[in-house]
Amino acid sequence: MTGDGWPLELSGVTESIVTTLGPNDRWNVAVLGLFAGEVITARTWGRTRTRRNFHERGEGYVQFTRDPVDFVEAACSIREEASPILDSADAWVRVAVESIGTGEDWEEWALTPVESGIEQRVVPTTNRGYYAIVEATVAASRLDVPEYDTDELRAQIDRAESVVERCGGDRERAAWERFEELVE
Repeated sequence: MTGDGWPLELSGVTESIVTTLGPNDRWNVAVLGLFAGEVITARTWGRTRTRRNFHERGEGYVQFTRDPVDFVEAACSIREEASPILDSADAWVRVAVESIGTGEDWEEWALTPVESGIEQRVVPTTNRGYYAIVEATVAASRLDVPEYDTDELRAQIDRAESVVERCGGDRERAAWERFEELVE
């Protein structure tokens, strides 16, 4: 546990999964990029459930998982759960959120840890297939954002597919199949 309430040290942009409680008392599952700094921040793009739930509830659960299927579903589908913590979470942080800026299609949030837990201690590995899936889901999430070039995003997705085919294991290939089902 770090001294700032996060169960791990963050640097750069760390991709995570966030769950937020919706008006139906179900936990919406989505991806959230965490920007490291003196204060950890994140941006929501568009009129998403996460953005709405942040406004209405003022909190969520940031989760760190290595499961590529959970990541694809969080990034590319509408998924709701009865519990805020995913079975695949290695660690989680309940965060209070505060809006600190807005743009035409985005809102920036400061995330303050309230409580956290470590579910599994793991020895990290580097599976290029997993990281290719992360990159593909980021590109797919920007396909309808006017500030991004659609052809370049599709090229990134195509490159990611070849990395998954070459370097991914069974779970990464299952995640890619799910990705293709969810993203046209």
